[in-house]
Amino acid sequence: MLDDRARLLLKSLVERYIADGQPIGSRTLSRVPGLELSPATIRNVMADLEEHGLIASPHTSAGRIPTARGYRLFVDTMLTAQRDELAAPAPTLAADQPQRVIANAASLLSNLSQFVGVVMAPRRAATFRHIEFLRLSERRLLVILVSPDGDVQNRVIFPEVDFNQSQLVEASNFLNSHYSGLSIEQMRERLQSEIETLRGEIAVLMKAAVQVGSEVLSEEDEVVVSGERNLLSVSDFSGDLDQLRRAFDLFEQKAQLMRLLDVSSRAEGVRIYIGGESKVVPYEELSVVSAPYEVDGQVVGTLGVIGPTRMPYERMIQIVDITSRLVSNALSHRK
Repeated sequence: MLDDRARLLLKSLVERYIADGQPIGSRTLSRVPGLELSPATIRNVMADLEEHGLIASPHTSAGRIPTARGYRLFVDTMLTAQRDELAAPAPTLAADQPQRVIANAASLLSNLSQFVGVVMAPRRAATFRHIEFLRLSERRLLVILVSPDGDVQNRVIFPEVDFNQSQLVEASNFLNSHYSGLSIEQMRERLQSEIETLRGEIAVLMKAAVQVGSEVLSEEDEVVVSGERNLLSVSDFSGDLDQLRRAFDLFEQKAQLMRLLDVSSRAEGVRIYIGGESKVVPYEELSVVSAPYEVDGQVVGTLGVIGPTRMPYERMIQIVDITSRLVSNALSHRK
C-alpha cells in the first residue's frame, strides 16, 4: 500500500508526463505546487514507486515515466473526472438513420479526442419467424432461417447423423410451433434447460438452428473506425514506425477490435484498458477508453477512443461518457 505522499507524487508524475511527454525528474516534481518535498525526499519516494513497478526509467534518463501498472493505479484511484468540464458544448447526433448515428459518433469521438474513435454498431436480436431443414444429400442439410421482417438466411450444415426428410419436416414443425418469435439467445437458453426432454433428432437440429442464428448475428456486427491518421501526429509513435504499424494492424483486424469492444459492452459505465496489462489490448503503446451505449434501456453496443498510453485520461473519460449518452438518446428516440 502507498502512503498519501507516494500517491500524490505518483499522481503528479503521471499528470506531468501526460502533459509533457518527457521523463520526469525529481527537480521537476519538487516545483509542483502541493508536494513541498525536497528533491532528495522525492528521489527516495520515486525509488519506492519504481520498486513497486509503478514507474520506470527509460534508457539512461535520470527521469521516470509511468508503467502500465502505474497508469492503472492512476486511472482507478486518482482521477476526478467532471462531465461538465468539456470545453465545447455537447453536439447532437441526428437520429434519422442508425448507420449515420454510428458514423457520426465515430467522427465525433475522433474529432474531440484527436485520437481514434471506434464504435461497434448496434447488435440486432437475431429472431426467427420460420425455419426449415432440407436434405441435400447424405449428412448434408440446408437450413433456411426467415426473420420477422422477411430476411432469409441459408446455411449448409453437415450433421454427424443422416436425417431423412420426414424427420426434418417434423423437426421444422416442432421448432416453428414452439420457438418461433424467440431470439437466438432465448433459444439457446431454452435448449440448455430442455435438452434432456427433447428427442434426439429434434435436439441435434435445434442446436444446428442456434448455431446458424449465431453466425448470422456475428456477420451483422460491424466496427466503425474514424481518425486512424491522427496517430501519425502522436509524438510517442513518430520515432518508431514499428509501434505505428502495430497500431494500424489493430484497426485492420476488425475481429480483434470486436473482441475488445465486446468485453467493454459487458461492463457498466466508462472502462479503461491500458496496453500491455492484459491480452485485451495487446499493444503496450495503446490504451482504450470505452463505454457501452443503450437503446431503450438495453445495451446494444460499445464505443470508445483508442490512443497512446500517454493520453489525458480525464478528458477521454468525459468525451466517451458524453458520446455514449448522445448515441443512446439518438437511437432510443428515433421513429
